[in-house]
Parts: sequence; structure tokens; C-alpha cells
Amino acid sequence: MPIKTLPGAALDAAQAIASDWLPAIRDHLSKGEHLVVLLPQASYDHDDWRRAMVRDLARAYAPTRVNFITEGSDEAVEESVEYLSKANGVTGQYLPLHTGARADG
Repeated sequence: MPIKTLPGAALDAAQAIASDWLPAIRDHLSKGEHLVVLLPQASYDHDDWRRAMVRDLARAYAPTRVNFITEGSDEAVEESVEYLSKANGVTGQYLPLHTGARADG
């Protein structure tokens, strides 16, 4: 489930996910369908709400699996989704993908 844009501020982004996307996520999971949610890249201050949300969803809908990943290269997203679709024991994880940009410039 790709989510293309979210507000830049962490609290606003968490609120947007909860109001705009959480009903669709819950509906998908309630059907017993495993889900990978693709989120836009964000600064470190988004990490906590993303981890908390995916963990709570995983607990609430177990044994159905749910994981969050961030945007990355098309190849990285495809490989991550493929891996997660086969990794029966992996759920409730927030996995930020590498964007290819070097942190040191």
C-alpha cells in the first residue's frame, strides 16, 4: 500500500496516517491479507510513531503480518516487498530503506 505524501512535521504526519490511511490499513488486515505499507522518506523524528503504529497493528491483527518500509530505489522496494512476502516470521517492523545518497555528502 503506497502512501506517497505526508506532512513534514512528525505529529502532523502521524495524525494524517491515523485519519486518512488507518481505516484502509485495518480493512485490508481484517481480511487476513498480509500488508507492506510504503511510506515516504522522513526525518528521524518520525521513527517513533511509525514503529509504534506498525507494532500495534501487528499485535492487533496477528497472525496477519504487517510491515512498514520507506521509499527507496525501485529495486530496493521490490526486493523488500518480495522478501517480506516470504518471511513468515517478520511482522511489526519499520524498515527504512537506503536512498542511495551518502550521509557524509
